[in-house]
Amino acid sequence: MHWDSSRGPLLVFDGDCAFCTTSVNRLEAVLPRFPESQPWQWLDLDALGLTRDDVTQFAWFLSGKHHYGGHLAFSALLRMQPTLGWRFLGNLLRTPPFSWAAAVGYQLISRNRSRLPGGTPACALPPRG
Repeated sequence: MHWDSSRGPLLVFDGDCAFCTTSVNRLEAVLPRFPESQPWQWLDLDALGLTRDDVTQFAWFLSGKHHYGGHLAFSALLRMQPTLGWRFLGNLLRTPPFSWAAAVGYQLISRNRSRLPGGTPACALPPRG
């Protein structure tokens, strides 16, 4: 699938990961505004300027010329919300020292997603080589 940025932002996630899919579905149910979301397995990564390593390590929020990965993708998702509280939290997640903690937290969740509720062995990240 090819994404047209004129349709709005795109959230890219790992569709083979049950934890990731469940998380996207829960966020979509909770947040008032939610971008189009697609598993990376359905997308033309080259056309998006992403690599397989990019999408296996992070979720991505794509908005026009901006690509936000990992905790910054979550921050961008929150910053697009109409509610001041969500936008404040989104800005906090990209501001040091909170952004440092958010990056570490994202990495911990990402590395252990196969062990989290809803996770399966298919959710495990491939070893970095």
